[in-house]
Amino acid sequence: MPDAEDVRTIALSLPDTTEKTAWSMPTFRVAGKMFATMPEEETSIAVRCPKVERDELVRAEPDKFWVADHEAFSAWVRVRLAALDDTDELRDILADSWRQAAPPRLLDSHPELGVITAD
Repeated sequence: MPDAEDVRTIALSLPDTTEKTAWSMPTFRVAGKMFATMPEEETSIAVRCPKVERDELVRAEPDKFWVADHEAFSAWVRVRLAALDDTDELRDILADSWRQAAPPRLLDSHPELGVITAD
């Protein structure tokens, strides 16, 4: 089961990522733009997620994903760390959120972090 230190390690391994405390919680930013936070005493993360995908995730795996009331109209989803299979799943979730926040120059410079396509 991934924990807060895994979140920190993986997030900070992504290009141009920094950690900053905001709202009394750790936040992770790419080129200054937030892509992940660790609320709930660092037992969950909040990440960027398009609303359509977010709603599908919550319906499909409600024990893993949920939407906080104050984020209902934004493109963020919460993820329970204890419900994740492993650090690979955490890495995929954080990288996807990073891609949504990263500027084009970083996306172009790091094609290995490009959009994941289904086979």
